[in-house]
Amino acid sequence: MGSKNKLKRFQENETFSNVIQPTRDEVVNGFPLKGKWNTHFKNDNPIVLELGCGKGEYTVGLAKKFPNKNFIGIDIKGARFWKGAKEAIEGNLPNVCFIRTQIELIDHIFGEAEVSEIWITFPDPQIKYKRTKHRMTNSVFLERYRQVLKADGTVNLKTDSEFMHGYTLGLLHGLGLEVLYANHDVYKNEGSPKEVLEIQTFYENQYLEKGKPITFVRFRVN
Repeated sequence: MGSKNKLKRFQENETFSNVIQPTRDEVVNGFPLKGKWNTHFKNDNPIVLELGCGKGEYTVGLAKKFPNKNFIGIDIKGARFWKGAKEAIEGNLPNVCFIRTQIELIDHIFGEAEVSEIWITFPDPQIKYKRTKHRMTNSVFLERYRQVLKADGTVNLKTDSEFMHGYTLGLLHGLGLEVLYANHDVYKNEGSPKEVLEIQTFYENQYLEKGKPITFVRFRVN
């Protein structure tokens, strides 16, 4: 993407009512919406996060399917989720919001037990051992998710990486956490939830064209 296009998208994000772009200091020093997100959406519906939301395909796709839930996409790259934010505004989806911030700060953005569900879609698997701390299902991230999720809250991981799929299942087993569903090839094996099959991201379509199996895990951290 050219720098002019990025700049245009950054500027347009500033005008979107469904985009929040706090500074890091604003997040860590008393984020005003922490524990009060239902005042932002003006309802008491469940809150669902998409972490590393990219273009926001899942955030918007889920919002269309589940109008009685609130969906928040989080990514540090605002030029990417511009597409989802624009689509949500043009589609008149009041249950969609995007935050430009770092995922590791979610426990500063959301209060204890404020979130009902988390989606992690096609994250970088960070295969090298020295990159373990950046894997979005490592034990440190799982603890952050536990802090913000309700007692019966769930985490969903959809990935093309067999390594990430296996790593996550192994870690969950080792920690004694509950795996609700696991499938190592969602389009070949039956049983996957509809929202796993019916919403496809830009990257997922590329992986499918290459014949890569798409995996899915749904689990609890509480």
